[in-house]
Amino acid sequence: MFLRGFLSIFLNAIALIAVAQMFESFHLESFGAALIASLVLAILNTIVKPILIVLTLPITVISLGFFLFVINAITLMITQSLIGSTFVIDGFGTAILAAIIISIINLFLNKLVKDTLKY
Repeated sequence: MFLRGFLSIFLNAIALIAVAQMFESFHLESFGAALIASLVLAILNTIVKPILIVLTLPITVISLGFFLFVINAITLMITQSLIGSTFVIDGFGTAILAAIIISIINLFLNKLVKDTLKY
């Protein structure tokens, strides 16, 4: 159980680094900063994200779930404000695009790891 959580945080850090390479307005100083940001993001996803989902449920239903990307962007912005200068996102538009790309990268990485560990 602990290994699965650590692996998830590690894979999320890889996704954060990949997004930092794609966008000039998404800055991460190092892989260590990505690991810390991934840990903070995991904590926020556990505590804050469910509250945001409940509060925005009507608009999420109307948008057929696409508003969840906005919620993910909000959690990214909260993460970068908690981390400080080692993790900086220059705008909310970048945060939305980053949230979408991080979700896609995490989907593929988790699928790859899950299939690899199955055998």
